[in-house]
Amino acid sequence: MKDETLAAKTARLGCATLVDAIGQVHSHRVPIPSMASPDPSRTLFGRAATISFMPYREDLVEPGRDFAYFFYGALGGRAPTPGQVLVLSSGGYPDVSHGGGTKLSRGDGHGAGVLADGRLRDFDQLRGYSFATWCRGEAVPRGGDAVMPHDFGITVEISGVCVNPGDYVYMDNAGGVVIPSASLHRVIDIAEEVTAEEAVAAKSIRVEATRPDK
Repeated sequence: MKDETLAAKTARLGCATLVDAIGQVHSHRVPIPSMASPDPSRTLFGRAATISFMPYREDLVEPGRDFAYFFYGALGGRAPTPGQVLVLSSGGYPDVSHGGGTKLSRGDGHGAGVLADGRLRDFDQLRGYSFATWCRGEAVPRGGDAVMPHDFGITVEISGVCVNPGDYVYMDNAGGVVIPSASLHRVIDIAEEVTAEEAVAAKSIRVEATRPDK
């Protein structure tokens, strides 16, 4: 099944149904609380490519290891695989900027979505890109004096949820969910069963409401 088809399926199912479904497969925490987006109508879905942020330390900054180094490292090079989601951890500072329209323009045209457990700058600019973006909210000041990218391709924490590279990440205006890659198809199958059961229950309730009182 192609990721384009999976993206359409998960968008139709929605966050709440996917969370209910994965709860039947795994017992660990998976839901991500609702976040902000430059365009909340756009859902986010794809394989996680992670960048870990840490509190800024001047003596640990290495020449050449700028945001571009971590961006291309996480996504696997200067020609990223379409459909990846760049996941940025907060580094302990969720209320400062972790990037903006200029730095993230590298993903435009590659279908690389962004999920940041911090704020992002330049919502107007981000809104015009080809990928969906979700974060803690919009920032104005730069955040480079508070956080810095530290590593890529490692397990990170996003809003109390463990995200491993290669996991599938879904996000809409209700919230998000992280699905281990090995469980994806099972979770989608269960979610479709849940949707069908809820449709039957809703129909039954509508019929019940039309019955005259005795």
